[in-house]
Amino acid sequence: MRTYAITGGTDGIGRALGRLLLGRGDRVIALGSGAAKGAAFLAEAADLDAGARAHFVQADLSTLAGMRRAVERVAGLAGALDGAVFGAQRFQTTRVETADGLEFTFALAYLSRAVLGEGLLPLLERAERPVIANLAGPGGLPGTVAWDDLQLRRRYSGRRAAMQGSRCNDLLGADFPARHPGARTRYVLYNPGFVRTAMADPLPLPARAATKALALLLAQPAAAAAARVRELLDSPPPEPAAAFFRRRPVPMTGPDFDPAAAARLREVTDTLLADPRRRV
Repeated sequence: MRTYAITGGTDGIGRALGRLLLGRGDRVIALGSGAAKGAAFLAEAADLDAGARAHFVQADLSTLAGMRRAVERVAGLAGALDGAVFGAQRFQTTRVETADGLEFTFALAYLSRAVLGEGLLPLLERAERPVIANLAGPGGLPGTVAWDDLQLRRRYSGRRAAMQGSRCNDLLGADFPARHPGARTRYVLYNPGFVRTAMADPLPLPARAATKALALLLAQPAAAAAARVRELLDSPPPEPAAAFFRRRPVPMTGPDFDPAAAARLREVTDTLLADPRRRV
């Protein structure tokens, strides 16, 4: 029996993946912010006769305290992890600051993955073929890292924040071999493309309705994207780090994966973890 931790595990792709893994006999630790959705996840697990293998950790992954507490909770439930899947994200139409003074999307979609990846790595290294699967945006829509204004205090938009989060995760994955030379854990960046999830819910009504209608026509179901993640967990690439857009490999070259930019982001991240109210 293998053990997996999934952030965003009570919604969308994370929830569908948890169902697939439980259905084949694995153990799943789902992390999410809402108690009601956590209870629904546990009820679904019970319906699959998998109640003893399902765990819910309620966590606020937008705050440093919540991120660190989540690592502790997972470590308390599992002595080893076969995989950690990072899927927690929430689209914000307006700029919101967390309790640490950080822009919400930056904190949830990027920083939580940096903290949990480092914090859970000792558990992953105890497994036979450990994998970190970061559901981000390699090879997708363009975006840049606002090095002079990472918290987007001056020109915020939900799309700009989401795209910056994707680019930060590209650099996080590219930097993994440099941070952990010789690690057995494989780091996989995976862009599922257009998927039918609740990501459009925060949009204003006209845009929300249009996006949901378009999703019915063009987007793949969450279960299909989850099946691809399961494949990557079962058969990780041989390289220390790899990226995919759906089934197409994305070369980890060019500015999105630049080693110097990755090292720069690592330094900025270390500064923020030491003092999140530093102005960056």
